[in-house]
Amino acid sequence: MKKPATPCPCGSGRAFGACCGPALSGERPAPTAEALMRSRYTAFTLHDTAYLLASWHPSTRPQDLALDEQPQPKWIGLEVRAHRPLADDRAEVEFLARCRIGGRAQRLHETSRFVMEGGHWYYVDGDLHD
Repeated sequence: MKKPATPCPCGSGRAFGACCGPALSGERPAPTAEALMRSRYTAFTLHDTAYLLASWHPSTRPQDLALDEQPQPKWIGLEVRAHRPLADDRAEVEFLARCRIGGRAQRLHETSRFVMEGGHWYYVDGDLHD
């Protein structure tokens, strides 16, 4: 009997291996800014610091990224509200990510900016919404 595919944490409804998995493993880059944003959300759920740093544009990338805060966030959902291509190599993605920290619901609502260089999309920065 075939084992069912693990759903992707990004909430796309696709299997991890057909969605964010190939980007996180380095098998192939995310094809769009939205796909990169989804893969970065998935990387947060998996505590994949290396992927988060590698997919962050060098001009704004932090030296280090600590994902060991206590209590650990439990990521529980992602809603992509808009994907706006601005040019062939620039785009914005508005999203709402939900998590629980110490049992308390939290949300991150951001419009993120992305740039494509050398065939790879990179997260540049973002504006938080209230």
